[in-house]
Amino acid sequence: MAITAQEVNKLRQMTGAGMMDCKKALTEAEGDFDKAIDILRKKGQKVSASRADRETTEGSVFVRTNADNTEGILVALNCETDFVGKNEEFLALGQSILDVAFENDAPTKEDVLKLKVGSLTVEEKITEMVGKIGEKIEISEYVRLKGEAVVPYIHAGNKLGVLVALKNVNGTDVQEAGKDVGMQIAAMNPVAVDQDGVDQETINKEIEIGKEQALAEGKPENIIDKIAQGKLQKFFKDNTLLNQAFVKDNSLTIAKYLDSVHSGLTVTEFKRVSIG
Repeated sequence: MAITAQEVNKLRQMTGAGMMDCKKALTEAEGDFDKAIDILRKKGQKVSASRADRETTEGSVFVRTNADNTEGILVALNCETDFVGKNEEFLALGQSILDVAFENDAPTKEDVLKLKVGSLTVEEKITEMVGKIGEKIEISEYVRLKGEAVVPYIHAGNKLGVLVALKNVNGTDVQEAGKDVGMQIAAMNPVAVDQDGVDQETINKEIEIGKEQALAEGKPENIIDKIAQGKLQKFFKDNTLLNQAFVKDNSLTIAKYLDSVHSGLTVTEFKRVSIG
């Protein structure tokens, strides 16, 4: 059957797909718009599968906290190129995924993919977008954080996001302090809040490296263990959040900075998500 330009344009307005793709889909569907939309979605699934091995090193991080700032979520939506990462439809998709995940209290990324955005699941919406844009798109990370106070921080360009959970707030406005700590986490990428949060495998590795360095420097064997322990403490100082020097004032550690904001104020947990 003959497909008119008006019908092609109508399907294009409904789906955002290209003119030729819409014409082919309508022709295959014999003018049935619902079937044509299904055909376009199936095309998207094929595009998605054919690009499964492509790297998604661009995209955007989306963040949202609840009204009383006791819970937050971060979603990293990845794509292949910076051009698509700045596309309005791509950003709108990321925001809609963030909102539906938050509203449904989704615990994991797998749960998010099953949620509905309009008539489609999140997974189907992503597939639909892949079909329209022609790039691999995926949720690379999805994290939730709860605490006495949760403060978000998004680094310039929306390529890196942080959630910080603080305790001993006692009614203090901690938004500025939380953003300062978020900036610290973004810049310095600590491995844990403090040394108690560092896993034993990492500790063992750092001790072994310390011993090898001391031996290579010709240090006496009877003080090798002591030197290795000293290097481990230096590792904790450089790589655990509360022990790090504050990037905005190196005379303070993060622990001392927070205590200066409000006595006893500290960090219980943080999440750091980055694109690329």
